[in-house]
Amino acid sequence: MLDLSTSAHPVDDGFPETGLAGSPYHHFTRDAWAALRADTPLTLTVDDLRKLRATNDPISIDEVVAIYLPLSRLLALYVAATQGLFKATQRFLGAGDGKVPYIIGVAGSVAVGKSTTARVLKALMSRWPNTPKVELVTTDGFLHPNRALQELGLMERKGFPESFNGSALIHFLSDVKAGKRNVAAPVYSHLTYDVLPDEVVLVDRPDILIVEGLNVLMPNRQARDGRDVPFVSDFFDFSIYLDAGEDLLEDWYVSRFMSLRETAFRDPLSYFCRFADIGAAEAEATARGIWTRINLKNLVENVRPTRARASLILRKGASHGIERVALRKL
Repeated sequence: MLDLSTSAHPVDDGFPETGLAGSPYHHFTRDAWAALRADTPLTLTVDDLRKLRATNDPISIDEVVAIYLPLSRLLALYVAATQGLFKATQRFLGAGDGKVPYIIGVAGSVAVGKSTTARVLKALMSRWPNTPKVELVTTDGFLHPNRALQELGLMERKGFPESFNGSALIHFLSDVKAGKRNVAAPVYSHLTYDVLPDEVVLVDRPDILIVEGLNVLMPNRQARDGRDVPFVSDFFDFSIYLDAGEDLLEDWYVSRFMSLRETAFRDPLSYFCRFADIGAAEAEATARGIWTRINLKNLVENVRPTRARASLILRKGASHGIERVALRKL
């Protein structure tokens, strides 16, 4: 079974058990999944990948061919089937509601590679033969501003569910799913570590919307007045959980922190510029402290327990490559 415990240090089994009777997932080795590519063409170049990958998240053409081309093929089938069902429902209702975007959620821990996965998928799907309009939004923009988090004493819990404006995120997804034009989403700066007060990104009736974030598969808390409260994931047609062992995630987080110390942290506008000139040993100790105190705690308590809700689980190994795949049965 998947580990859904929220105790202080639950055992991370890392993946649904392949031998479990009644498992809701089909299981694939890397090679078995790669064979499902069929004749899906490779439309990305090495230079494309260089622009798409996040800091310290290596991804190769081989990884795209083995993992993301089969996924692109699967999503093309799912999107077409969903669009057909929508049109059939419209005919049944005698309605003319226009098009409804297909929404894909991408979840997983800090440092697991969500941003790279989301960008690669966006690039691949945008290059489908029917050239759909694909847009990407991260939930970081829906964090409460630092000023509000400081007033609430939540800066040490940034990234935890309570640090997000969940109502605004649900309102945004509801408007997008309803086919509204130019729906605004707030923008987050990883340089200043804060929401940019005067910037928004407009989502204008895409064919496909990718929503990437830590807690996008979490259920909402019950409303105290008894109102119905939808989950963020209620708006998803498909969801992906990027998975890896805790030790690997910590190493990747620390490696990214140390790399940024030599690059982005040296910008005077960076929230973390105070770490740019400290010694390497102190910087590593700082990074491991942040990981243990904040990111690991959030992973254990909030992020990893949502893994079982995903349509697809991609399990990474030490090299950042996907080693196993679990696809939810229909």
